[in-house]
Amino acid sequence: MTTARRRTLQLLAIALPALLLAAPSQAIVTADTPTALHNDIDGDAEADRQAVTREIERFRSSSITISQAMAIAEARHAGATTADVSFDGASGVPVYRVKTLHNDRIWRHTINAATGELVGGEAALPLSELDNEDRSNLAALGAIRHRLADAVRVAERAASGKAISGGLVRERGRLNFAIVVISGDDLKEVILEPPGARAR
Repeated sequence: MTTARRRTLQLLAIALPALLLAAPSQAIVTADTPTALHNDIDGDAEADRQAVTREIERFRSSSITISQAMAIAEARHAGATTADVSFDGASGVPVYRVKTLHNDRIWRHTINAATGELVGGEAALPLSELDNEDRSNLAALGAIRHRLADAVRVAERAASGKAISGGLVRERGRLNFAIVVISGDDLKEVILEPPGARAR
């Protein structure tokens, strides 16, 4: 999980109030509000809120959507599928950080959020260098019918907004897609369990 995505998930302000009606077949949707948000006394909370507000403003001014960034990264290697994507507006140029799975490697791409161009190069990490849980999650990703791009579309419709990050999470033996959506001024987390993703 990227630092930007972890930070975004920690700062979620509102949970999705209802089940998704347009979810992929057999998908289960839940919502969760992190307990860290209940403590607003901390001085860092205000600084965190301001950082999230700046990030959201930069995201909204970007020309490239998260779905387009995933498609750009996946097109670099025929047959690749996105495992994780997040918007990063903290750097000089806002970018999407996209990790794709292809030929037993995780490919890391940085996509300019204004132009869609690849920034720098791409880096590959062999799956053999990942821990067992990450390898298991990625193997499950390759075996399921639905992709992260499908989950992003469902989450955006359900939360009436635009996705800013998405990836895989495993909770209680279930592999899920976790999508963070900006809806109005709020961040919402949508959890989708794709069919065939249960641990064996």
